[in-house]
Amino acid sequence: MVKKRKLHQVFRLLLVFFCMNVVWYIAYLLMNHPILPSPLVVYQAMGELGGRDLALNVGYSLMRILAGVLLALLIGLMIGLLMGRSATWNKLLDPVVYLTYPVPKIALLPVVMLFFGLGETSKILMIMLILLFQIIISVRDGVKSIPDNTYDVLTSLGAGSAQKFWNVTLPGALSVILSTIRISLGTAISVLFFTEIYGTDHGMGFFIMDAWLRLDYPEMYAGIMLFSLVGFVLFLLVDLLDYKFMKWRN
Repeated sequence: MVKKRKLHQVFRLLLVFFCMNVVWYIAYLLMNHPILPSPLVVYQAMGELGGRDLALNVGYSLMRILAGVLLALLIGLMIGLLMGRSATWNKLLDPVVYLTYPVPKIALLPVVMLFFGLGETSKILMIMLILLFQIIISVRDGVKSIPDNTYDVLTSLGAGSAQKFWNVTLPGALSVILSTIRISLGTAISVLFFTEIYGTDHGMGFFIMDAWLRLDYPEMYAGIMLFSLVGFVLFLLVDLLDYKFMKWRN
């Protein structure tokens, strides 16, 4: 049953991918302009990309995304758990979170670059800022939604604080963390694109803009496709983690 469901999902993905290419090809025929090459030309350009340069650009982008996500998880998990389990800390930090959360993080890009320069630090920090507040709020709400009698049952069984954390608090928080990352990943990748335009010679954002400036439209679209593929793979990775650690929900 599970195998059949997976095959059905793969078939749907392939069908959607095929339909998108058909729409793309029709738009190419209607426009008939170099700024929109045909899908076949773009896929040919993808095949002609140098393996070393491609691996270097994709590798840099992945490193920045993973570092930003891990940093956001580390800080967001600690603050969210603290706010979720302590009413005092929640009252202290709640106004801070709600005042800073609505600030559009992309608007902070010039400020971050002024303070931390154009290097790797500013790029990683921007991704971290995109995810951090959503993780804090999601973890806090997830922990607060756990019924108190769940802990009472473990207490009656003689469980300690560490056992309560690993068996109740963390699974409750993990569910909302994975959902938050899944939702925020697209925004984080978009921000990464903007950060990779400045002060770097590597990364998919740099690769796409470099091709655009050279008027190499097939290579530009190839870069966009590869950047999308990176996001798709990361999205699947989150789904895999969800399936592995949240089997009770599947």
